[in-house]
Amino acid sequence: MSTDLNVPYRLEFSVEVPGTAEQVWQAIATSTGLSSWYLPTEIEERQGGSVHFTIDPGMGSDGHVTGWDPPRRIAFDEDWAALMGTDPDSLSPLTTEFLVEARSGGTCVVRVTSSGFGTGADWESQWWDTVAPGWLPFFDNLSLYLAHFPGQEATRLEVTASHPGDADALWATLHDALGLDDEGATVDVRGATGTVERVGERQALIRLTAPVPGMLSVFTHGQGDGTATAGVQAYLFSPDAADHVRREEPAWQDWLQNLAVRA
Repeated sequence: MSTDLNVPYRLEFSVEVPGTAEQVWQAIATSTGLSSWYLPTEIEERQGGSVHFTIDPGMGSDGHVTGWDPPRRIAFDEDWAALMGTDPDSLSPLTTEFLVEARSGGTCVVRVTSSGFGTGADWESQWWDTVAPGWLPFFDNLSLYLAHFPGQEATRLEVTASHPGDADALWATLHDALGLDDEGATVDVRGATGTVERVGERQALIRLTAPVPGMLSVFTHGQGDGTATAGVQAYLFSPDAADHVRREEPAWQDWLQNLAVRA
């Protein structure tokens, strides 16, 4: 029996990014583009095409393209119920739309809307409360990608490690151990040099310049069980990037796991 879905959830925001409409479209509507600033993505570039976002190893989100008007509009539905492990009739599809509007001066405004319907359960509203804080930082990645690496394919480095305690204490430890500074500062992060582009709540974004150019995001978040996770995500743009990742990913993993978190 179907569940009555009558509680609307909606998130809307817009960002101005550098680049032409065609460059922005490549970034938001192709597998290569989306994987180079967002999650590893497979998308069939057509109306009705399939979409798959890899969230974590063994966890993904599947959907279909419901709107396809290059280079102006893309929309897709994801199976929200399957993603959350609930009854198929308990939630509507999670619908996302990107609208691209070219501006004079070589920029575009990207308007993003994400919406769905639920039953009003507490966990639904709690989940939607986490959508904006978890999603918006990726659009800083998008802006940085379009400014410095448009059209390029990223090689990803991604590691996490859990520690007892809360996310704030873990962030303070991670921040100090990496020698992070204010936005605009030049930093050396475990042998990689770059510029701090953003510092937010328990997260920072660094544009790397050497030894491999790219983007490095570092963050912490709570798990709700008395532990917190520290993570590193890098999008690297170089023919040498794959070798760099094979060498550095285990080193980052060991470094994160051995952080001495201060009380």
